[in-house]
Amino acid sequence: MALRTAQAYLSGLRDGRVVYFRGERVQDVTTHPVLGLGAAHTALDFHLAEDPAYRDLVVVTDPDTREAISRYFLIPRRAEDLLQRSALIETVTRAGDTFVPLVKEIGTDALFALMIVGAELARSGTPYLDRIRRFYAHCRDGDLTMAGAQTDVKGDRSLRPHQQPNPDTYVRVVEERPDGIVVRGAKAHTTNAVFADEILVLPTRALGPEDRACAVAFAVPANAPGLRFIASPRGFGATSPFDNPLSAPRKTVESLTVFDDVFVPWERVFLNGEWPAAGILAKTFVEFHRFTAISYKPPQIELLLGAAALLAEYNGIAAAGHVRDKLAQLAMYLETVRGLTKAAAHGCRMREGIAVPDVALTNAAKYYFAWHYHEMARAVQDIAGGLVVTGPVEEDWQNPVVRTDLERFLTGARGTGAEERLRAINLVRDLTASDLGGYL
Repeated sequence: MALRTAQAYLSGLRDGRVVYFRGERVQDVTTHPVLGLGAAHTALDFHLAEDPAYRDLVVVTDPDTREAISRYFLIPRRAEDLLQRSALIETVTRAGDTFVPLVKEIGTDALFALMIVGAELARSGTPYLDRIRRFYAHCRDGDLTMAGAQTDVKGDRSLRPHQQPNPDTYVRVVEERPDGIVVRGAKAHTTNAVFADEILVLPTRALGPEDRACAVAFAVPANAPGLRFIASPRGFGATSPFDNPLSAPRKTVESLTVFDDVFVPWERVFLNGEWPAAGILAKTFVEFHRFTAISYKPPQIELLLGAAALLAEYNGIAAAGHVRDKLAQLAMYLETVRGLTKAAAHGCRMREGIAVPDVALTNAAKYYFAWHYHEMARAVQDIAGGLVVTGPVEEDWQNPVVRTDLERFLTGARGTGAEERLRAINLVRDLTASDLGGYL
C-alpha cells in the first residue's frame, strides 16, 4: 500500500471512535472547533512526506519490501539509523513550531520494544513474535498512526496491582475466550490517542506472579467497541495567535483512555500473563521513547535561545555582560542536549538485531534537559522583562485608542516598533508563562 496523504489520514479518523471533550461526545475530531486544531497538526507527518524539501528524510525504502515507507517504521539496525530517526523527529518538531505530532513516534518506539521482548520470549515457546511482526507490517504498509498507552491510573500507589481495592486502576485481562481476551481498566496521559488509528497498550511497571492479569500487551483500533477517550481540556484556553503564537493554532491532546471490557483477538495480543517480562517490556519501551523525547527538545531550546537573543536586541541590552552570559548558557544547554543525543545513538547496543540507544547517555540527556529547563526559562524571562506577564493582549492592540498608547510607550531600542516587540514578548510568554509553558 502506498504512503497515505494527509487527507486520507484525516478521513480515517472519522470512524465512529468515542471521544468526550468537556463532557460532550465529539462526533468528528477533525472538524471539532478545538480538537480539530490537534488533528490538523498531527497530519504534519503526512504533509512533510509529500513535500520535496523533506521527503528524503521523511520517506525511505523498506529493506525488506523495497517499498516507500515512513522513516518512523524503519527498524534501527545501526547507529546511523538512530541518528536519522533523531534528525527526523527534530526536523518535524521544528516544522511544527516545537509541537511534535506524536502519532508515529511513540507507536514505533513501542513496536521496536515489542519486537525485542517478543524475540526474547520466543525462546520459551511463546507465540507473540510472529503476531508482532504481522502487526508491524500492517501498520507499516498501511502508513498507520499509533498511540502508546502505558501509564495505568494506579489508584493507591502504595499498593501493588493485585492489592488495589479497585482493580480497574490497572488495565488487566478479565476474561479469556477461544478467540481472544477481554480487557478492562484505564490508561492515563495517552498523547494524541484521539488522532491515532491504533492504540498500542503496554505494561507500566514490573509485576509479580499475583499481578499476572496485568501483564498484558495488545493493540486495538481506536474505534474498538468499549474503548473511549476522555480528552483533557487543559491548555485549550489560547485562541489568539497574537497572544499565543505557538499554542493558539496548534494543540496536543492528552486523554484518559478507558477500556470497558474491550475484546482483543489473539492475533493482536503480544503479552498475556508472562509477568516476568512486564517490567522488561516497560523499560525497553522507555529506552526508545526517551531517545525520542531528547530528539524533539532541541527545537524548543532553539526557540528559547532565539527569542532571548531577539529581545535582548529589542530591549537594548544585547551588549550587557549578564545578558551575554545567559545567552551563552542557553547555547551550551542546547548543544549539550543535542550532543548527548548523538552520543546515545553512536553508543547503541544490539538487542535481537535492533539498535537500542545507549541507556546511560539517553537518561543523562533527559535528566539534563529537565533539571536545567526552569533555569533556562528564567534566564529568558529575565531578558524579556516583566511585560511577559503584565503586557497587553490582542483586544488592546485592535482598539485604535489603546493601540496609539501602545505604539507610543512600548517601542524598543533602535527603532523597534511596539508590535514587533510585543510579538516577541508574547512568544516568550507562550513558551514559559502560559498553559503551554507549564505543559512543556
